[in-house]
Amino acid sequence: MASPITCIEDLRSRAKRRLPRMFFDFIDGGSWSEATCAHNTGDFDSLRFRQRVAAKLAALDCETEVLGRRQRLPLAIAPTGLSGFIHGDGEILAARAAKNHGIPFTLSIMSNCSMEAVSAATQRHPFNLQISIFKDRGFLQSLIDRARALSCPALMLTLDLHQVGRRHRDAKNGLAVPPRLTFRHLIEFATKPNWAWSMIRTRHRSFGNLDGQLSGVQGRDAIAQWAAGQLATDIGWDDVSWVRERWDGKLIVKGVLDADDAALAVQAGADAVQVSNHGGRQLDGADSSIRALPAIVERIGDRAEVHLDGGVRTGQHVLKALARGARCIHLGRAHLYGLAAAGQAGVDQAISLLHEELRLTMAFCGCQSVADIHPGILL
Repeated sequence: MASPITCIEDLRSRAKRRLPRMFFDFIDGGSWSEATCAHNTGDFDSLRFRQRVAAKLAALDCETEVLGRRQRLPLAIAPTGLSGFIHGDGEILAARAAKNHGIPFTLSIMSNCSMEAVSAATQRHPFNLQISIFKDRGFLQSLIDRARALSCPALMLTLDLHQVGRRHRDAKNGLAVPPRLTFRHLIEFATKPNWAWSMIRTRHRSFGNLDGQLSGVQGRDAIAQWAAGQLATDIGWDDVSWVRERWDGKLIVKGVLDADDAALAVQAGADAVQVSNHGGRQLDGADSSIRALPAIVERIGDRAEVHLDGGVRTGQHVLKALARGARCIHLGRAHLYGLAAAGQAGVDQAISLLHEELRLTMAFCGCQSVADIHPGILL
């Protein structure tokens, strides 16, 4: 009999058992020594709460407003590339779970399921789209136009992916898109029947947002090669302004760790800045998201929202980020562990666990609502 799931770490353990190693390491690992990946969570754990009692708390309320829209929780599902290799139709399942919990879902441009497929599968429920600066500006413009046609409330522009960090686990596992299958891989896949069955059933095994959209580029290998050469390495703040001029919805700039960069992002038109080191998968040795957060809130918090991702594994981490000034916390690995463990039900469970942990910790800290959370609840 399987042990009960009581925390995100339990979902991680189950994900490790159910996924082929190359895909578990893809979602679990970081770059180089993985020090920043570890600090993302460790620096949360180093913060301490100020416990309060006899606060006369009534019903606890986790509802909040993010970018002008009310939502049930101060959480969102972060964009994660290739979620469809973690579970068949992974992006669709995660988007449905987010809809169930009344929180935003952001689709990665490097998803397996296309934005149109996600929209159809969720009855056109609105979701955000993550993009990067591509060399092919015509294609980038087409992405913006497609997002507008689907009524996406926000674009999330990632700025820290102009180079790809050295990820030793992925290199050792031979991870590529599409996967370069060896006999060893095939044997391992055969030992993961739940995962294999989900992959057999899905139609989405390529880059859904690129497939059929590129003139003269056909087939998964050709699309993967095109995508690898499209990341612009010479991006500047004028590129952010270029996107701002062509997009009339909300704009989130993701991948910011420096307060000066945060100010420049707002100057270029960002409605929100997402403090992020790409889950420790890019520059190893960079600051953790939670440590970088206060300086950015101090610099731009009166002009734009500040969001955060990286290292969040508990509802207590969520509360600590809110206390340090974040408006919304985006879940990357936490939701992927759930997706790998049990598909949509696993993502639902991950969000529910964080919700309950957040609610309980708010009560211990004397906070009845998200509006009551302030820096003074931390020692």
